[in-house]
Amino acid sequence: MIIAVDGPAASGKGTLAAGLARHFGLPHLDTGLLYRAVGLAVAGSIEADDFEARAGAAARALDPTHLDPARLGTAEAAMLASRVARIPEVRAALIDFQRQFAAQPGGAVLDGRDIGTRISPEADVKLFITADTRVRAERRAAQLRRRGVAVDGEAIYQQIASRDEADRNNPAGAFYAAPDAHLLDTTELDIDAALRAAIAIVEAARAGKASQ
Repeated sequence: MIIAVDGPAASGKGTLAAGLARHFGLPHLDTGLLYRAVGLAVAGSIEADDFEARAGAAARALDPTHLDPARLGTAEAAMLASRVARIPEVRAALIDFQRQFAAQPGGAVLDGRDIGTRISPEADVKLFITADTRVRAERRAAQLRRRGVAVDGEAIYQQIASRDEADRNNPAGAFYAAPDAHLLDTTELDIDAALRAAIAIVEAARAGKASQ
C-alpha cells in the first residue's frame, strides 16, 4: 500500500505521515528533507555561475541515511529547499530516489508537495493536508522554540507565506492537490485528532478498494 501525503509547509503532513507509517507498519520518507539537504549542501554557492550544476551534483550524491531532521528543520534550510526545487536536474535526481522508495515491496508512506501528482500518481491513498497560514506559522514557531531556538513569530509567518508563493509558482513543480486526493484541513485539529482523521481516511479508502 502506497500512501501519498502532500501539503504546504507546516501543515502537519510530516507528523501525520510518520503517524500513518507507524499505524500501518510501513516505511516513511519525508521527501522535503531531501531538498533541504541539497539546499544546505550548496548554501555557500548560491552566487556561483554553476550553482545549478552544483545543486544537481549534490542531489545525485545525497546520502539518505544522513537526513537529520533537527539540522534540516531550520527556516534557512526551508528557503534553500524552495530554491533548489526549481532546478530540473535536482528534481530529476530526487524524483528517481522517491519513486524507488515508494516501489519497495509492501509499499510506503511518502510526504511532500507532489507525491500524489508526480511521484506516485498510482498511490492507493492520497491525502492533501492544509491549514490556515497563520496557524501553520504558529505551529512552526512553537516547534522551533521547543528545540531551544529563539524565533520571531512574524518572521516565521512571512517565511511560510513566501514559501507558499514559491511553491505555487515553481515552474518545475506540481504543487496542487491530486483530483483523487482527500483534503484534510488541520486548522482546528490537534495532532491526535488529525491523525485519527487521517487513519479513518486511509481505512475507508482500503475498504472501498476491497469491495470493488
